[in-house]
Amino acid sequence: MPAGSKTELTDMRLRAAKPTTKPYKLFDAHQLYLHVSPSGGRHWRWKYRYDGKEKLLSFGAYPLIGLAKARAKRDEARRLLADGVDPGVAKKVRIEANVAASRLTFEKVAREWHEINASQWAKIHAADVLRCFERDIFPGIGAIPLRDLTPPKILETLRAIEARSAIETAKRARQRVLAVFSYAIASGLTDNDPAEKVGAALKPLPRKGRQPAITDIKQLRVMLKAVDDDPARPVTRLALRLIAFTAVRPGELRGARWSDLRIWKENPRSGASLLPG
Repeated sequence: MPAGSKTELTDMRLRAAKPTTKPYKLFDAHQLYLHVSPSGGRHWRWKYRYDGKEKLLSFGAYPLIGLAKARAKRDEARRLLADGVDPGVAKKVRIEANVAASRLTFEKVAREWHEINASQWAKIHAADVLRCFERDIFPGIGAIPLRDLTPPKILETLRAIEARSAIETAKRARQRVLAVFSYAIASGLTDNDPAEKVGAALKPLPRKGRQPAITDIKQLRVMLKAVDDDPARPVTRLALRLIAFTAVRPGELRGARWSDLRIWKENPRSGASLLPG
């Protein structure tokens, strides 16, 4: 009925509302009404005054937005108005925030984190980290907004890595996801780290058996010749030969001083005694 009475609406009246040659309104309490257009569109609207001006706020189409939900939206807008907030402006800000959050995907934040940290890393390590993201992580969760990521979704991505029998790679990938979320939390982009909760669900690393060892002198000569013939840089080949003589770890050799070489040479538990005097 055009310009219906201002008594509260009922679901029966709403279902019976049909389009006419002219638009009309079905009023509910506190300035809420359903606008019915000649084309058949039915939309909830709420009229209010702010800063001395009459304004209109839309709550969506009926029946997608039912009577109860329309009233709840109206009551929330009235509470904002009572607090001195323009409900229309608050709605616009909320929509803009939701759009911005949807664009803030995990991949976007991860690449930002990588770019900031890459300058502090060796080029090989920086490339390895990015390759891990692009190969193992982005296909599963890269396109998902940061705020929508859940522990089960992250675990699903890590499980796919474990399925390749790459358990250590899965654990390393989780550490990198953790680092991205730590950066995001510190930057105010999110306040939750879903990757923190999935560590206990990952498979444990298998126990390492004894490391392979060459005990035959002929095999050792073959290995050393292969090292010498390798197309690596000369310093790399020399480092490998020195490791064979000293039995030290690569990290120890990298940071070694001349005084360390003297200690290794005198160490009877390794092949360091083979070092030239």
